[in-house]
Amino acid sequence: MTKAIAFTEFGSADVLHPVDVELPEPGAGQVRIAVRAAGVNPLDSKIRTGAMQQFFPVAFPHVPGLEVAGVVEAVGPGVTGFEAGTPVLGRTATGSYAEQALADVDLLTVKPDSLDWAHAAALPVAAETTYRALEPLGLRSGETLLVHGAAGGVGSVAVQFAVARGLTVIGTAREDNHAYLRELGVIPVRYGDGLVERVRALAPGGVDAAFDLSGRPEALIDSVALTGGTERVITVANAATAAEHGIAFTGGGGDTDRTRPGYEEALSLLAAGKLRIALHHTYPLAEAAEAQRASEAGRLTGKIVLAV
Repeated sequence: MTKAIAFTEFGSADVLHPVDVELPEPGAGQVRIAVRAAGVNPLDSKIRTGAMQQFFPVAFPHVPGLEVAGVVEAVGPGVTGFEAGTPVLGRTATGSYAEQALADVDLLTVKPDSLDWAHAAALPVAAETTYRALEPLGLRSGETLLVHGAAGGVGSVAVQFAVARGLTVIGTAREDNHAYLRELGVIPVRYGDGLVERVRALAPGGVDAAFDLSGRPEALIDSVALTGGTERVITVANAATAAEHGIAFTGGGGDTDRTRPGYEEALSLLAAGKLRIALHHTYPLAEAAEAQRASEAGRLTGKIVLAV
């Protein structure tokens, strides 16, 4: 048996509680990981409330968590390139709010020594989401990209990918995160009423594309106004408003076509000193409910992580 955090009914963060679960055995193409840290994502809370059951159906008891950093403990049939003792980061096949988790090796990569466990756990979803969302926009060096929710766990990585690709990046955030965004090479702007006018003042030549991580309906509507259409606007946070206005929405899930390149780009930028991974707060695994409450409250600078 091994310890985990799970829920047995949909509801608030109060439904999360510690459980003992069977030690998972890796199948073909999988490894079992001794978890050292797990990333906390907004999707975790949405799955817990039942709001994502149509897209991410779960059976009870369900252990949350999409991303992990830890040490390979056992390998399944057909696995090459990973062995017991290999430090890894990536997406999980079973919930990462646990002492042990399974992962498909196609969605893992070796953790560099330069990353501690908490920062490593903050990277996988951000890297994959950023790559998945930026590629369809067809961005070219010299263009201007507007990023909504630029200071959060994914936003912080997304703006750095964009800056490294030679883009001018304007990022929405509350004012106490503006200095942080400037450090990342971003032009910060306050979100809310009057955003269109503020962005136009910052970018007289116009905005070429927009990437929404905030989920605010007005962010998408403003993005269409600023880019002049829906063709180069994308969101990962508001499927309903996107569908209503004909805007592209991209969901999670992870596949090798976008996960591997996302990891590779992130680790290359990290090695070149061009990627900074910010942590909002690290909670012990036993405080997973409090971590999800903080995630739901928003107003984050960087990523929330659980230390296992």
